[in-house]
Amino acid sequence: MDKVISCFSRKPEAVARLVCFPWAGGGSIHYARWGRLFDGSIEVYSVKLPGRESRAKELFFQNMQQVVDEVIQALLPSLKEKPFALFGHSFGAMVSFAVADALKRRHGLEPVHLFLSGASAPYSEMRISAPKRSELTDEEFLQWLSSIGGTPPELLANPEVLRLFLPALKADLHIVENYRCNKPTGPLLSCPVTCFDGKQDVPHDLQAWKEISSGDFTLRMLDGDHFYLKDPVNEKVLIDFVTKHLETSEMDYL
Repeated sequence: MDKVISCFSRKPEAVARLVCFPWAGGGSIHYARWGRLFDGSIEVYSVKLPGRESRAKELFFQNMQQVVDEVIQALLPSLKEKPFALFGHSFGAMVSFAVADALKRRHGLEPVHLFLSGASAPYSEMRISAPKRSELTDEEFLQWLSSIGGTPPELLANPEVLRLFLPALKADLHIVENYRCNKPTGPLLSCPVTCFDGKQDVPHDLQAWKEISSGDFTLRMLDGDHFYLKDPVNEKVLIDFVTKHLETSEMDYL
């Protein structure tokens, strides 16, 4: 499991686990650090995908099925131990949904809460008609990356860093842009679903996520662009919100 998961703060007595999925091109460090910010009731598992960090020499995944299969194989024993929730931003939101769907269908397991951020539902018209950024030239891609915010300008101006960073980002975008999911004919899950987004981000069809679950649906808009969640103020809002709802979920679970 350690190959796939970063956990900076082990909490054997935690009442619940939060499994976090990176944005496109992202590593596990940002969310793994969250483990030190949550109190002792929540243990954070941050997913580490091939082609980055300690897995830098591994080939990138080519499709969503590969991501889902690896995550479930690595995490299944842990997910059976205690209540868990999933959190994902952008590409990570799609992976969170795909993992939750597969866990329910294959193993009858369901998160106590699904936290989705910065992404339209995969079956929404807005998502389906979105341009395929992974097919842009590097120059066009960098212009787009600069326009959505959240990436330090010094990184975008450093050819050596870009040489390492762009392949992972494009590989993840290729996965999500080619991920197909039919609109649910009925709820797939029964857990609460919360969607977050930056007020200054490009519009996303967040309301379409309502279709995936019969549980409560909540929408929270926070100040900022696509990477609003990197802002310390917003990060505290997210952590406080997740903590409150997971502790409540634990009471319901019991």
